[in-house]
Amino acid sequence: MISDEREFHSKSPVLFAAIMNRVGIKGAYVPFRVNPAHIGQAIQSLRILNIDGANIAVPYKEAVIAFLDILSEGARIIGAVNTVVRKGDLLKGYNTNAIGIMDALSMAGFSVDGKSAVVFGTGGAAKAVVFILNWLRAGSIVVAGRNAEEAKRVAANSGGEAKSLNSLKALPLSAHLIVNATSVSSRDESPELADLVGSLRFPKCELLMDLNYGRPQNFWQDFAEKNNIPFMDGLPALAHQARRSFTLWTGLQIPAEELLKILESEMI
Repeated sequence: MISDEREFHSKSPVLFAAIMNRVGIKGAYVPFRVNPAHIGQAIQSLRILNIDGANIAVPYKEAVIAFLDILSEGARIIGAVNTVVRKGDLLKGYNTNAIGIMDALSMAGFSVDGKSAVVFGTGGAAKAVVFILNWLRAGSIVVAGRNAEEAKRVAANSGGEAKSLNSLKALPLSAHLIVNATSVSSRDESPELADLVGSLRFPKCELLMDLNYGRPQNFWQDFAEKNNIPFMDGLPALAHQARRSFTLWTGLQIPAEELLKILESEMI
């Protein structure tokens, strides 16, 4: 896994170690903390060291594209990569985040078709969310971010609407689904965003999905509980996207439920 310091709390190393042990693969899944200036060299090392593949974490899901040989159709459309597969000297980028999110929504019993959604964030994770919601025929999609121009860029791929975070204040918003695709979920990470979310009103919301997990005092979860909105953290999406990444690397199929059990046991 190629990441920066913010993603070193990831449960992916434990997850993939358990799965490789179960299927009898002698391998290792190791997190690498990479300086932004060295992302190209890190990707090149996959070839040099004969590493079969990697996951790409925040904040490199977009930057990594320039150093890959080919992209899957989904990764090309989304404009973000979270899984790299090496075949010989060829490196191909995929986006399993989007399908993982779709599978997680299905697990929650939520049908996107015709529903309205608000997506918080403008990075690679937000792009994957917007792509899959559009593909699932969401009725409307609003992308909310600190930078209005970045929000417009993400929303443009879906024909959605972009809003700055400040413009959401004190407005009752029509959204059946809220997705947090930012890297922030606890107050100590951003008191400003925590206060903003606490002031929002979503009277029709049927599900709040936070793509993060394991955060203390999660203000998204607090908001959901306060407003009687069903809440789902990022573990189901991680389990589903990890299952698809593992298949791309090995050709083996592992039930997502098995991966989710491993993740949940690690959170206890």
